[in-house]
Amino acid sequence: MSEQPISVAPPTPVQPAPLPELAPALHRRWLQWLVAAQVLFVLGVAAAGYATGALGKSIWLRTAPVDPRDLLYGDYVRLNYSISQLPGHLWHGSQLPRRQQAAYVLLEQRNGSYEAVGIYPEKPVEQSNQAILRGSVQDVWRRGLRLRYGLERYYVPEDMSRELQKRQSLRVQVSIAPWGQARITKVETAP
Repeated sequence: MSEQPISVAPPTPVQPAPLPELAPALHRRWLQWLVAAQVLFVLGVAAAGYATGALGKSIWLRTAPVDPRDLLYGDYVRLNYSISQLPGHLWHGSQLPRRQQAAYVLLEQRNGSYEAVGIYPEKPVEQSNQAILRGSVQDVWRRGLRLRYGLERYYVPEDMSRELQKRQSLRVQVSIAPWGQARITKVETAP
Protein backbone atom coordinates (compact mmCIF):
# COMPACT_ATOMS: atom_id res chain seq x y z
CA MET A 1 0.00 0.00 0.00
CA SER A 2 1.18 3.30 -0.72
CA GLU A 3 0.85 6.00 1.74
CA GLN A 4 -0.31 9.26 0.61
CA PRO A 5 1.33 12.28 2.11
CA ILE A 6 -0.92 14.25 4.40
CA SER A 7 -0.87 17.86 3.59
CA VAL A 8 -0.90 20.06 6.61
CA ALA A 9 -2.02 23.57 6.07
CA PRO A 10 -0.15 26.21 8.01
CA PRO A 11 -2.10 27.35 11.06
CA THR A 12 -4.02 30.54 10.59
CA PRO A 13 -3.22 33.12 13.19
CA VAL A 14 -6.05 33.85 15.58
CA GLN A 15 -6.98 37.50 15.51
CA PRO A 16 -8.02 38.92 18.87
CA ALA A 17 -11.36 40.60 19.00
CA PRO A 18 -11.01 44.32 18.46
CA LEU A 19 -11.04 46.36 21.68
CA PRO A 20 -13.45 49.24 21.95
CA GLU A 21 -11.92 52.68 21.52
CA LEU A 22 -11.76 53.55 25.24
CA ALA A 23 -8.23 54.90 25.41
CA PRO A 24 -8.87 58.38 23.91
CA ALA A 25 -12.10 58.78 25.88
CA LEU A 26 -10.37 57.70 29.10
CA HIS A 27 -7.49 60.11 28.54
CA ARG A 28 -9.92 62.92 27.81
CA ARG A 29 -11.86 62.17 31.02
CA TRP A 30 -8.63 62.23 33.11
CA LEU A 31 -7.61 65.51 31.52
CA GLN A 32 -11.01 67.02 32.33
CA TRP A 33 -10.73 65.90 35.96
CA LEU A 34 -7.21 67.31 36.20
CA VAL A 35 -8.24 70.70 34.81
CA ALA A 36 -11.31 70.77 37.09
CA ALA A 37 -9.14 70.00 40.14
CA GLN A 38 -6.75 72.83 39.29
CA VAL A 39 -9.59 75.31 38.79
CA LEU A 40 -11.20 74.26 42.09
CA PHE A 41 -7.86 74.67 43.89
CA VAL A 42 -7.38 78.22 42.56
CA LEU A 43 -10.97 79.14 43.41
CA GLY A 44 -10.55 77.63 46.90
CA VAL A 45 -7.44 79.70 47.60
CA ALA A 46 -9.20 82.88 46.42
CA ALA A 47 -12.33 82.07 48.44
CA ALA A 48 -10.24 81.39 51.58
CA GLY A 49 -8.57 84.80 51.19
CA TYR A 50 -11.88 86.61 50.81
CA ALA A 51 -13.45 84.61 53.64
CA THR A 52 -10.53 85.54 55.91
CA GLY A 53 -11.22 89.20 55.25
CA ALA A 54 -15.00 88.88 55.62
CA LEU A 55 -15.25 86.46 58.56
CA GLY A 56 -11.98 87.20 60.34
CA LYS A 57 -11.38 89.27 63.42
CA SER A 58 -9.52 92.50 62.58
CA ILE A 59 -6.69 93.54 64.87
CA TRP A 60 -3.98 96.21 64.71
CA LEU A 61 -0.30 95.35 65.22
CA ARG A 62 2.70 97.65 65.60
CA THR A 63 5.56 97.11 63.20
CA ALA A 64 8.56 98.77 61.61
CA PRO A 65 9.61 98.58 57.94
CA VAL A 66 12.89 96.84 57.13
CA ASP A 67 13.64 96.18 53.43
CA PRO A 68 11.80 97.77 50.50
CA ARG A 69 12.67 95.99 47.24
CA ASP A 70 12.97 92.62 45.55
CA LEU A 71 14.20 92.60 41.96
CA LEU A 72 12.00 89.64 41.00
CA TYR A 73 8.77 90.61 42.73
CA GLY A 74 8.85 94.41 42.76
CA ASP A 75 8.26 96.81 45.61
CA TYR A 76 7.31 95.48 49.00
CA VAL A 77 7.84 96.36 52.60
CA ARG A 78 9.34 93.74 54.88
CA LEU A 79 7.74 94.14 58.27
CA ASN A 80 9.26 93.48 61.68
CA TYR A 81 6.40 93.22 64.20
CA SER A 82 6.69 93.99 67.88
CA ILE A 83 5.38 90.43 68.43
CA SER A 84 8.11 88.84 66.28
CA GLN A 85 10.68 88.72 69.10
CA LEU A 86 9.16 87.80 72.42
CA PRO A 87 10.61 87.10 75.85
CA GLY A 88 10.89 83.47 76.89
CA HIS A 89 8.78 83.89 80.04
CA LEU A 90 5.67 84.13 77.81
CA TRP A 91 6.11 80.45 76.73
CA HIS A 92 3.45 78.24 78.36
CA GLY A 93 4.54 74.81 77.13
CA SER A 94 5.67 71.87 79.23
CA GLN A 95 8.79 71.52 77.06
CA LEU A 96 11.09 74.17 75.66
CA PRO A 97 10.15 75.39 72.16
CA ARG A 98 11.94 73.95 69.12
CA ARG A 99 12.76 75.57 65.79
CA GLN A 100 10.00 75.17 63.15
CA GLN A 101 7.47 74.27 65.85
CA ALA A 102 3.97 75.71 65.55
CA ALA A 103 3.19 78.32 68.19
CA TYR A 104 0.00 80.17 69.06
CA VAL A 105 0.44 83.71 70.31
CA LEU A 106 -2.33 85.00 72.55
CA LEU A 107 -2.80 88.71 71.86
CA GLU A 108 -4.61 91.24 74.02
CA GLN A 109 -5.62 94.78 73.12
CA ARG A 110 -3.56 97.47 74.83
CA ASN A 111 -3.13 101.10 73.80
CA GLY A 112 -4.93 100.74 70.47
CA SER A 113 -3.00 97.71 69.21
CA TYR A 114 -2.65 94.07 70.20
CA GLU A 115 0.33 92.84 72.20
CA ALA A 116 1.44 89.33 73.13
CA VAL A 117 0.49 88.03 76.56
CA GLY A 118 1.35 84.36 76.05
CA ILE A 119 2.82 81.80 73.64
CA TYR A 120 1.38 78.27 73.55
CA PRO A 121 2.25 75.04 71.73
CA GLU A 122 -1.50 74.32 71.27
CA LYS A 123 -4.30 76.75 70.53
CA PRO A 124 -5.52 78.33 73.81
CA VAL A 125 -9.00 79.61 74.59
CA GLU A 126 -9.43 83.31 73.87
CA GLN A 127 -11.59 85.91 75.59
CA SER A 128 -13.58 88.65 73.85
CA ASN A 129 -10.76 91.23 73.99
CA GLN A 130 -8.13 88.74 72.80
CA ALA A 131 -7.05 87.19 69.52
CA ILE A 132 -4.85 84.22 68.61
CA LEU A 133 -2.25 84.42 65.86
CA ARG A 134 -0.60 81.23 64.62
CA GLY A 135 3.08 81.35 63.84
CA SER A 136 6.18 79.19 63.83
CA VAL A 137 9.26 79.36 66.01
CA GLN A 138 12.26 80.52 63.98
CA ASP A 139 14.95 80.90 66.64
CA VAL A 140 15.22 80.11 70.33
CA TRP A 141 17.77 81.60 72.65
CA ARG A 142 18.19 81.70 76.40
CA ARG A 143 15.78 84.53 77.17
CA GLY A 144 13.49 84.68 74.18
CA LEU A 145 12.35 83.46 70.83
CA ARG A 146 11.72 84.76 67.33
CA LEU A 147 8.43 83.91 65.61
CA ARG A 148 7.30 84.11 62.00
CA TYR A 149 3.63 84.58 61.05
CA GLY A 150 3.65 84.64 57.25
CA LEU A 151 2.72 88.33 57.37
CA GLU A 152 6.24 89.72 57.06
CA ARG A 153 5.94 90.97 53.45
CA TYR A 154 3.47 93.52 52.18
CA TYR A 155 3.55 94.32 48.46
CA VAL A 156 2.82 97.93 47.58
CA PRO A 157 2.49 100.04 44.43
CA GLU A 158 5.73 101.22 42.87
CA ASP A 159 7.64 103.89 44.82
CA MET A 160 5.31 103.61 47.81
CA SER A 161 7.78 101.31 49.58
CA ARG A 162 10.37 104.11 49.72
CA GLU A 163 7.82 106.34 51.44
CA LEU A 164 6.88 103.62 53.93
CA GLN A 165 10.53 102.78 54.63
CA LYS A 166 11.15 106.36 55.78
CA ARG A 167 8.58 105.89 58.55
CA GLN A 168 9.90 104.67 61.86
CA SER A 169 6.75 102.82 62.88
CA LEU A 170 3.67 101.54 61.11
CA ARG A 171 0.36 100.04 62.12
CA VAL A 172 -0.83 96.96 60.28
CA GLN A 173 -4.41 95.76 60.29
CA VAL A 174 -4.55 91.96 60.18
CA SER A 175 -7.65 89.85 59.69
CA ILE A 176 -7.54 86.48 61.48
CA ALA A 177 -10.06 83.86 60.35
CA PRO A 178 -11.65 81.44 62.85
CA TRP A 179 -9.68 78.56 61.26
CA GLY A 180 -6.34 80.34 61.87
CA GLN A 181 -5.49 81.88 58.50
CA ALA A 182 -4.35 85.51 58.70
CA ARG A 183 -3.76 88.21 56.11
CA ILE A 184 -2.83 91.87 56.02
CA THR A 185 -5.75 94.12 55.12
CA LYS A 186 -4.27 97.60 55.70
CA VAL A 187 -0.97 99.34 56.45
CA GLU A 188 -0.77 102.91 57.75
CA THR A 189 1.67 105.12 59.59
CA ALA A 190 1.49 104.97 63.37
CA PRO A 191 0.28 108.06 65.20
